[in-house]
Amino acid sequence: MDVYFKTLNNELKNYQRAIPCLLVDLDILDENIAEVLSNFRKDSSLRVVVKSLPAVQLIEYILQKTNSNKLMVFHQPFLSDLTSQLDNKADVLLGKPMPIKTAEYFYNNLPQQRNGFNPYTQIQWLVDTEKRIEEYISLAKQLNQKLRLNIEIDVGLHRGGFSSLKSLTKGLSLIENNQKFVEFSGFMGYDPHVVKLPTIIRSQKKALQLANHFYQQCKTLVKNDFPGLWNDNLTFNGAGSPTLNLHKTSSSPINDIAIGSCFVKPTTFDIPSLRNYKPATFIATPVLKTFSNTILPGLEKLKQFFTKKSAFIYGGFWKADYYYPKGIKQNNLFGDSTNQTMINIPKNISLQVDDFIFLRPHQSEFVFLQFGEILPIRNGKIQQPYTLLQQY
Repeated sequence: MDVYFKTLNNELKNYQRAIPCLLVDLDILDENIAEVLSNFRKDSSLRVVVKSLPAVQLIEYILQKTNSNKLMVFHQPFLSDLTSQLDNKADVLLGKPMPIKTAEYFYNNLPQQRNGFNPYTQIQWLVDTEKRIEEYISLAKQLNQKLRLNIEIDVGLHRGGFSSLKSLTKGLSLIENNQKFVEFSGFMGYDPHVVKLPTIIRSQKKALQLANHFYQQCKTLVKNDFPGLWNDNLTFNGAGSPTLNLHKTSSSPINDIAIGSCFVKPTTFDIPSLRNYKPATFIATPVLKTFSNTILPGLEKLKQFFTKKSAFIYGGFWKADYYYPKGIKQNNLFGDSTNQTMINIPKNISLQVDDFIFLRPHQSEFVFLQFGEILPIRNGKIQQPYTLLQQY
């Protein structure tokens, strides 16, 4: 580890500027991609989660390495940005229901399509209620375009979606009776609770069994009661990085697995089901000032009791944990700062002004967007920066 971060430190110190930056190690990313593919069913598709990897070049890199053309998008500006760059083979599934005004805004402000992407036939809008289905039917009439609708089902997370076969029947009937305007494209059932529930409440085995059983019931309902909506190309999406490995067998009802965070593995994903994945992303920021001890405002007379070395870094207060050099901690008495954070340093660590320290983000979504660009690393060397997706 020392050699790895010392190499990165030297590379960053010789880079064109020294500001807080977000690094993604492509060599480690490749290892994580290989781990994903080794655990993937051959009869299922991989869908890359954009919010966890919000840069076009990074997304394209992973799509190419995984031989996928599928994306899950959670933010309308991301959708608009991507649709101007995707080709005519891409398939986009919305990861959450979009307010109808947002979907309408998207279509009324379509970017120029460069590579033949069709924003009507290549997007699956997520709908979670009868009212939402009705709204999208009205939008389709207004646009005079047929829209694809994927139905969110509640497989146990209880964050919304159709939670009973009775209510789902009503939603499917709405689509069946309006096939001139909308097309049923499948289901989405997210199941992270399966691995996050305390076992005292419910075992992982039981939670997975219940989730899969309801999902299968929903599929059977379509096949038996709505055969006109059924076809072999329907998207039955589910899983996510935490539960990826639980859908390796053919008994799983899903055929479309959405993952993103496991490729770069922020700290929130340091969980047993992802133990074979390695951290591939780090925040690096330069040291601005160093001191042989710690002097706190108002406590100057007590400085002999604060013997730890201290430093101030460029920025701070990210959703991240200090990672290297080992033993670095924020000084909580001085307090949080997004401008200059005081850190304390173990006495055996030599840290100089302009050296970089490294943190691991808690998550990739949102945190990545705070840095303007991503610096990809290959063999310890900074490559051409990746541009982040449009946020607004």
